[in-house]
Amino acid sequence: METLRFGARGKEVERLQKRLLRLGFPPGNIDGDFGLGTEAAVLAFQRGKGLLADGVAGPRTLKALGLTEDDTLASVIPRITPQLVSRLFPFTFIGNIKVHLPFVLAGLEAHGLVDRPMVLMALATIRAESEGFVPVSEDRSRFNTSPNGHPFDLYDKRRDLGNRGRPDGERYRGRGFVQLTGRDNYARHGRQMGLKLLEQPDLACQPDIAGQLLGSFLRDKEREIKQALVADDLRVARRAVNGGSHGLDRFSDTYLRGLELLPDMP
Repeated sequence: METLRFGARGKEVERLQKRLLRLGFPPGNIDGDFGLGTEAAVLAFQRGKGLLADGVAGPRTLKALGLTEDDTLASVIPRITPQLVSRLFPFTFIGNIKVHLPFVLAGLEAHGLVDRPMVLMALATIRAESEGFVPVSEDRSRFNTSPNGHPFDLYDKRRDLGNRGRPDGERYRGRGFVQLTGRDNYARHGRQMGLKLLEQPDLACQPDIAGQLLGSFLRDKEREIKQALVADDLRVARRAVNGGSHGLDRFSDTYLRGLELLPDMP
């Protein structure tokens, strides 16, 4: 069953309306016209089920309604080429993109992040965190190292990151495409991937592992990210990953370029 949204018409919309009514979410007239009433009913159903509330009856919503068995999202992965990504990274050597893009796409596919919003989110995150399209280890800066302190001392006692004191700040500094940071993140995603990242944090910079970590990290934040994107709030989407607005200009530029260069599929 195809994705249904505002403006759609036909028998599938009528079927959707009947199911919403049966489940206690009346859409107004059962007329096969996806108008404001149907959109409001879909939104109410989504909120009640804890789904992304975007008013669109996509695969996950249709499955929750019992109208389909397949909740697979439409994949844009085959459309993501080095040439397209190069247009999103105007200052990046295309050779780096050709080498590392397969690892990034493999990591996204492994975690089910194949739809346009999350693929663009991943690429925008890479540009904000590691514009060279190479997994990197965080450099010292005024945000992580005090003027007279040892490297990354401002991270040492960050309880929000799970750090317990020196040398956790330096040991679990940002690494990879997504700049995985903090003892808790290394433990969580290492456990999910079956890797001993706490013992070997430098693994996070290996291209294949960095791609998988990008997918793992964004999958954990998917609902929060998508809700921000539905609201057209790129600052909140960026904060969901970074905790702040570092690199927001590059992030926003890449995401908005991507919307233009990668038209949504019907």
